[in-house]
Formats: sequence, C-alpha cells, structure tokens
Amino acid sequence: MEALFKKHQILISQVSMGIIRDIMNDINWEKQLVAIRGSRGVGKTTLMRQYIKQKYGVQAGKALYCVMDSMYFTNHTLLDLAENFHLIGGEHLFLDEVHKYPTWSKEIKEIIDLYPDMKVTFTGSSLIQILNADADLSRRVLSYQMAGLSFREFLRFYKDISIPVHQLDELLSNGDAICRSVNEVCRPQPLFEEYLRVGYYPFYDGNETEYYSRIENVISFIIDQEMTQFCGVEPAYTRKLKAMMMYLSDNIPYEVNISKLSSYLEINKMTVLNYLSNLQRAELLNLLYSDNKSVTKMQKPDKIYLQNTNILYALGTQQNIGTIRECFVVNQLSKEHIVEYGKAQGDFRIDGKITFEVGGKDKSFDQIADIPNSYILADSIEFPIGKKLPIWLMGLLY
Repeated sequence: MEALFKKHQILISQVSMGIIRDIMNDINWEKQLVAIRGSRGVGKTTLMRQYIKQKYGVQAGKALYCVMDSMYFTNHTLLDLAENFHLIGGEHLFLDEVHKYPTWSKEIKEIIDLYPDMKVTFTGSSLIQILNADADLSRRVLSYQMAGLSFREFLRFYKDISIPVHQLDELLSNGDAICRSVNEVCRPQPLFEEYLRVGYYPFYDGNETEYYSRIENVISFIIDQEMTQFCGVEPAYTRKLKAMMMYLSDNIPYEVNISKLSSYLEINKMTVLNYLSNLQRAELLNLLYSDNKSVTKMQKPDKIYLQNTNILYALGTQQNIGTIRECFVVNQLSKEHIVEYGKAQGDFRIDGKITFEVGGKDKSFDQIADIPNSYILADSIEFPIGKKLPIWLMGLLY
C-alpha cells in the first residue's frame, strides 16, 4: 500500500484549488456510499481530488485516493485494499473510474457490509448502471450526475465573473433585473459566443485546435472503450457509431428519418435506434420526443441534437447558428427539466407547461402567438423585450 500512498500524495498535491465547481457543495460526502457519474472530460476526477485536499490535506491517512486501473490491482483486489486500509485506521476510500475494475459493484457492496464505519466515494462513466449493478448496492448508494460547465460556470471558471444560480421560473418572471445584474459585471453576448465554441468542457487552455482534438479523443474513448464495455457494441461496429456522430454533426438538428440513417450507415433500423439510445446514455447526443410520457424503448426520436455545442464545433464541418442556439438550449435545460420537441407548438416544451421558440434578435411571435406561457429565447440581445428573453439566460440554471 505504500506505493498507493505515495501516488495519492503526488496526485492530491498537484490539483489546483483555484476554481471549485458548485456541485462540490451539493454532494453529501458524509454518506457511506456516494457515486459521482458523468461523461468523460467533465471534471469528476478534479472534483474528487479537490475535496480530498480540502477535507483531508495532501497526506494519505484517513483518506486514500486510488485510480482503479492502477497496476496495484493486477495482483490485489479492492477487498484487499479496503481491509488493509481499515486496519491502519482509514476512514474514507476514494475510487476513481471505478468502471475500469470488473467486479467493482460486488466488492464495494462487501466493503460497506464488512466495514460500516468506512465511507466509499467513487466516480464512474455515465454509462455504468449503478442502480442495476447490484440490488443491495442500489438501495445504499447516493448518486450524483455531473455535467460540463454551464455558461454561468464558464464565466466563473475562465473569466473570474461570479453570477448566482437562478431557477427557471425566476429567469422568466424577473429577467430584467437578472440581466441588469449580469450587465453590471460583464458584456454577456461576446462571452456567450465564446462559451458556445469552447466553454462546456473544463480543459480549454486558449488553443481551439487542441481543445477540439481533445473533444474528438473523448468521443473516441467513449465509443471505443465504454460503449463496447457497457452497451454490448461489437468493436467492429465502433466505426459505424463514429460515422453516425459525424453524419449527425452536419445534419443537426436532425428531423429523424431512420430509414435514411440506416441506409447511410448500412445497418438495420433497430440497430440504429439502439445506437442512438446508447449515444444519449453516453452523453454524446440528446434525443427529443414530442411526448416523453408515451415513449417506448424502440421509438424513434422526433429530433436529435449533439449533446453540447462544443461537440458541434469540434465535429461539424459547417456551423449553422440556428442549430447552435437550439443545441445550447436543450443542453442547459435538460439537466434539471423535461425538454420535449414542440413540433408546430414552438421549438420546445419544458416540463409540459412552458413553450420556447428559439431564434435571432428579430424572431417574431407569429408561431407561438396563441400559446399560453410561451417565450422567445433570442440571440444577440442583452435585455428582455417583453417575453423575448436573451438566450444566454438559460446558461444560469446551474
């Protein structure tokens, strides 16, 4: 274990405490079993290391941080580690990328049974089925889903501009005051345009080319490694999934024609639908339906969006501003709200009661004039004009 302690000290000492995501305060770290799930690249590892440094300091002792693909686990089990750690007075075990350890769910269940005074916190891919991994484990784990940066977090993360979180009803009813407070500290429109290009993943360093290359690497890893491991995708078909992502990036928002997509990819329709579902689970796509309550497992979505605008910029050979706006709205609202495709009744229906039409500053109310509780989310404006709101307000929700 000495090697693990040394590695713990190195990794925890290296983590920056400059910017800490708000989800840090949302997580109940004192629960015996906590899971932090999310797509690769959103910052799960950094968050865990920051908490350890803040709570326990750099030295391993009461806490121990381990990456689960460590060479240590080639000839030791997770149970061995927990037993030895408990014997020396260890209290909190932090397991990063737990999905890289084949029997993680069974061994974690045994650990919390054997050592009720030990806490276990772990991170994992958004694809791991924590709730189905083990019946007993599912009743004990407190699970959190971690997303990429919101526009609000981007402002804090990269621009040192602090803006509070606002609930959706507050943005709709008090938009004037909120916009005034934002405009007092920054000009939001140019910063919003930057966010759309490079703001979602917390690893932008000023070089857009390298940033987009890293996003492509994230996508390739998810498809090549995680989807083959968790979704039963045959390795020979990963090229089809990448081809689907590339096709969709140039045809988004895609009003779904499964036959056309099936023909393009040279795979059957049921396989296409299964791939789309898995790509949504992997947080690479957002699938929208006109009625979420009646959706069946193999029902085709009404519209498909890439999961965030940065993926759109990384993969797309041409960027359509209308597509970018809609992609942003779906991405930011989907974290806390139910987003449905509006069909002829506006672009989107939120929580079954709010209608949004998305467009530029000159967008008219013609399409939603007779729809109650309807609003326009408009680009290139900094203050509301009646029920026409700046689109970037949707980036203040988390």
